[in-house]
Amino acid sequence: MQIHELQPKHKNHGKKRVGRGGKKGTYSSRGMKGQNSRSGRKFMPMIRELIKRYPKLKGYRRFVFEDNTIVLNLDVLEKIAETGKIINPSFLVAKDIVEKQKGQLPEIKILGNGKLTKKILVENCKVSASAKTAIEKAGGSVKS
Repeated sequence: MQIHELQPKHKNHGKKRVGRGGKKGTYSSRGMKGQNSRSGRKFMPMIRELIKRYPKLKGYRRFVFEDNTIVLNLDVLEKIAETGKIINPSFLVAKDIVEKQKGQLPEIKILGNGKLTKKILVENCKVSASAKTAIEKAGGSVKS
């Protein structure tokens, strides 16, 4: 076989002219308006890099999850709890102190504001250092 006898394996197809009527329709899968629907030159790579560097707006592609922790103080627990009661998120939802968030029990953090005189057991809640000392001083305990 000589070099002049070589033939391409696939035929060369011409560029398809779209948007000129026919089966594809007027917009021919290019969308309605804008730079991408026009014929001719596309985005310049330099401009595209600049656009990609812009910070994204707050509501679009938000990757930071909100902290859905509900904060309670010791004075709230003093009002609702009885001596020897177990305080956990399901107990607080049952007492209508907090509400479920998206159908799930919320995370709860207990802070040390107020006085506590009742002996209580705190479970599955985040507790600040001052609240922990106040609960243990009243005779209760904190279980993570």
